[in-house]
Amino acid sequence: MSNLKDVLTIGRYFKNKFGEKVYKVPVSIGGFTCPNIDGTVAKGGCSFCENDSFSPNLQDKRPKFKLNPRISENPFLDNQLKQLELQFYATKQRLQNKFGANKFIVYFQSFTNTYAPFHTLKALYEKALSFDNVIGLSIGTRTDCVTDEILDFLVDLSKEKEIWIEYGIQSFYDETLDKINRGDSVENMKYWIQRSKEKGLNVCGHLIYGLPDENQDMMLETFKQTVDLNVDSIKFHPLYVVKNTLLTNEYRKGRFEPISEDLYIDTVVKSIVNLPENISVQRITAGIDDDTLLSPQWCRNKHSQMKKIRVALEKEGFNY
Repeated sequence: MSNLKDVLTIGRYFKNKFGEKVYKVPVSIGGFTCPNIDGTVAKGGCSFCENDSFSPNLQDKRPKFKLNPRISENPFLDNQLKQLELQFYATKQRLQNKFGANKFIVYFQSFTNTYAPFHTLKALYEKALSFDNVIGLSIGTRTDCVTDEILDFLVDLSKEKEIWIEYGIQSFYDETLDKINRGDSVENMKYWIQRSKEKGLNVCGHLIYGLPDENQDMMLETFKQTVDLNVDSIKFHPLYVVKNTLLTNEYRKGRFEPISEDLYIDTVVKSIVNLPENISVQRITAGIDDDTLLSPQWCRNKHSQMKKIRVALEKEGFNY
């Protein structure tokens, strides 16, 4: 093992920087949505995204409060701040009991976490940073949902805290973005990633391997272009089909075939082998093991995938 080269995982990055393990605490705040779901840029969301518009049983008959940057008031902010606190402390307690965790990053994970009025974002981010032992934030969003005002505020916070912004890139091919109903363009994504980097923010890019009609060369080209943007970290995801999505229909009609496990592993390994030493890896696969997963079945067992990827990387001289 000693002659293997360590992959810079996000865990190793944090340990090098803070001298101990840092734990991400995912939170999901009610009211957040996405401009690709609410009709601002598109309807129905990305083809792989499970959301209310495809699942009548998820829809509450009462009107739901949904955030967007154009509303002048947010009457639910106090509730959202309470939600944030409850979720954070419940997860923190579990992590402390299980691992003796001592340092935390609050990860705004679900939906688009900059798609709200600025005063709402400011209140939520500042509240999250006020919790005990929180050293920073990671904010999941889209490149069409950030502004200079938001980025400048994050830069301000980053003077004292570890601040990350996570952009869903998925693919750097406009034809693929159209197929998945992304509602964003390659040009726009690159503009805001570069803008975030110019301002000095830590950027993590999310890539999906196995998107409709993409071959391995296309996936690796998206990876290369992501690296060329000088991002700080990358997450890799396979595309899997869950119920109540646009992709469900394509899959059931035989118009979409998910990526094979072998091709996915080979593409991830080729990516990591070519990753510059300063770019960390936050995720190498993803999966779901419940009755919403339609295909591919290999995405049920994340541990098995992780093991296979580790073995494949070892053959290339890398320790994940």
